Amino acid sequence: MSSGYEGRRLRVAVVGTGMIAGVHARAARASGAEVLGVLGRNAARSEQVAAQLDLPRGYASLDEVIADAPDVVHICTPNDQHHPQALAVIAAGINVVCEKPLAIDPAQAAELVAAAAEAGVVATVPFVYRYHPMVREIRARIADGELGRLLAVHGHYLQDWMLDEDASSWRVDPTSSGLSRAFADIGSHWCDLVEFVTGERFASVSAATDIVYPTRPAASGPSFSGSPDPDPVADAAERAEVTTEDTAVATFRTTTGRIGNVVISQVASGRKNRLWFEVDGTRGSAAFDQEQPESAWFGNERGAQIVVRDPSQGYPDQRRLAIVPAGHPQGYLDAFAAFVADTYTAVRTGVAPDGLPTFADGARSADIIEAVIGSAAETTWREIR
Repeated sequence: MSSGYEGRRLRVAVVGTGMIAGVHARAARASGAEVLGVLGRNAARSEQVAAQLDLPRGYASLDEVIADAPDVVHICTPNDQHHPQALAVIAAGINVVCEKPLAIDPAQAAELVAAAAEAGVVATVPFVYRYHPMVREIRARIADGELGRLLAVHGHYLQDWMLDEDASSWRVDPTSSGLSRAFADIGSHWCDLVEFVTGERFASVSAATDIVYPTRPAASGPSFSGSPDPDPVADAAERAEVTTEDTAVATFRTTTGRIGNVVISQVASGRKNRLWFEVDGTRGSAAFDQEQPESAWFGNERGAQIVVRDPSQGYPDQRRLAIVPAGHPQGYLDAFAAFVADTYTAVRTGVAPDGLPTFADGARSADIIEAVIGSAAETTWREIR
């Protein structure tokens, strides 16, 4: 039976014009797709970013995007737009990649999972840290029993782009971001990665959050990439109350009763994007640092070693994602491109490659986020659905 994609490139469109939209567009091209155009918050912004990314079209509306009949739409907009935009794309029978968090609450996320399943479309979420080869090496060693039985997992995800009291972004506004900011933005990545690597699920959580500045500018300031907002939505002199967290600490119990702990912060001075985790088992431990993605640390009672990515060695899943020889560094953009390539493989073949994060994973993340924020608000343990 023909998939309808034989003998041609996939045609894709990007909705959103921020830093991450450019990453999506470049990854789509690296994966062999034809990028038709981009949609921003208004026609002028669409045309501006289309020119910057050397795309043929800046769309005026989501209806125009859908009418162009792309095979895949990448949604890279503020969080509150994910649900309505993804529903519209799915209703048109178009495959979709939607940024995380998938939605601003679990009910919306569950609706998207159901809609995608009913429409029979491929629907994925870019939990792209899964696609670092050394993450797959750790995962394979755990699955093969090399670390023994899981005893504990711990780590952090630290950034500093919100350190200044005058730093702001659309994420500070809960109507755009939802009830969580730092944890939804980056804690979601850490939790997904740890559950993916260990095969364990978090069952309950006790969390605390903190807001370090009571107000921030109402207008969007420089983004995570350091670029100024080209079209600020409020007067820079206005300040707004901050109701979402800058930092969070969460202690988890897994379904097997083990403990996990993570520190999340976007006000950690000098830390740009440090996602780090360690898994401790009865026979050994393993650790990964996203800022040093070409290696992983393995240790046991007899000593420790740093293992460097090498496509001639290691487990098959690591070797599959190692696209250049050892000593030729791979990084974040390569991981992102590998995620997009696996998404497009699922579109073409109808079979999802192992480890491809789908809307179901996005919904799982929404459940964890809700439990973390609820636990912090109630100062009690919360079950994770």
